[in-house]
Amino acid sequence: MEVFLMETISSHSSLNSTQKWTLASTSAGFALEHMDVMFVSFALSSIITTLHITGAQAGLISAISNLGTLAGGLGFGLIADHYGRIKVFTYTIFIFAFATAAMALANNLALVYLFRFLAGVGSGGEYGVGITLIAESFPAHTLGKFSSLAAIGGQCGAILAAIAAAVIIPTLGWHALFVFGLVPVALIYFIRRHLHESHAFLTAQAHREPGKLRQLFATPRLAYQTGALMAMTTVQIAGYYGLMNWLPSIMQKRLGLTVSGSSLWMIATIIGMSLGMLVFGHVLDQLGPRLAFAIFLIAAAIALFGILLTTNRLTLLVAGATLGFFSDGMYGGYGAMVSRLYPTEIRTTANNCIVNVGRLIGGFSSVIIGFLMDHGTLLMVMGFLSCLYLISLVAMLSIPNLRHLTPKTA
Repeated sequence: MEVFLMETISSHSSLNSTQKWTLASTSAGFALEHMDVMFVSFALSSIITTLHITGAQAGLISAISNLGTLAGGLGFGLIADHYGRIKVFTYTIFIFAFATAAMALANNLALVYLFRFLAGVGSGGEYGVGITLIAESFPAHTLGKFSSLAAIGGQCGAILAAIAAAVIIPTLGWHALFVFGLVPVALIYFIRRHLHESHAFLTAQAHREPGKLRQLFATPRLAYQTGALMAMTTVQIAGYYGLMNWLPSIMQKRLGLTVSGSSLWMIATIIGMSLGMLVFGHVLDQLGPRLAFAIFLIAAAIALFGILLTTNRLTLLVAGATLGFFSDGMYGGYGAMVSRLYPTEIRTTANNCIVNVGRLIGGFSSVIIGFLMDHGTLLMVMGFLSCLYLISLVAMLSIPNLRHLTPKTA
């Protein structure tokens, strides 16, 4: 899929060199970030067994990581808006890559929490910078397509994680899996040496004061918009972590799958996610965010219950791919939407703040799902996630400024 992504980027002959490097670098960064997240997902059952922890304690691993993403997102977002995107982009990659590798040394729960927090600090800063570079390198009416295309890079990283987990965990154990997180660092650093600060940033830096966090809440209308977007990203992350962190374990128990078998399901789900991103990006650019998000949020709320109908591997693959298509197809659209709603001088901070608050709060869905798994049923888990998507739909429709983000205003 990584090869397909690079060929897709190269096939856009109308793109200039800077645009191609921007897409390539952000895609590679998202790939490393998602690979890191998926390492935890596939190693979770082994971590629980090895460290003798409960489902709630295991769910807290992701929550603590997301606390780190909020801290890193706010800090690095303000730094990037003040001093520039490129250096911050590179530094954040190194932080979460080496924190991922440090998990190989984690032999107790306290160290797991520490290293996952540090990994979150790095990944929290990386997201907003990458999305901002895309927003400042492409026309507004194409942001849905290109931000979604970059987000597919994250799914490439997830597939690499699935393959690595299937090979490494059964033979070398879960500690060895995390060392693999260092591999892409040299490639990403090389790619990012070819990037330069955008004209939009340099212009804003020369003529305006650096952005402040309080600008996201400067007026009641703006504060409501920021809060509603945080609610949407909270639901997005809650659904993603519910899907990617716990469902492999659920499927291992439900159908008696091995780690390799659940990896096959994850790959099918990730392929569905990638196709969903491609489609959603085009729908977003053609129909605008209100209609695009409404279609996918409603479909995701319904598709969740397809998991309950699975009786064999084939139906499992179909259900997973369908759910992935709608639930995560929206992911690339948030950056495009936020980037158009906030000005250049606060754009990175806005993306990082909104998405990472969503990560922090949404990450606690892992704790809730862990509790429901211990004391409830799979139907309760699916019902919980489905209700969240409907809440996101209401929040999205209530944002006044989204009515103005139509294809005609792009």
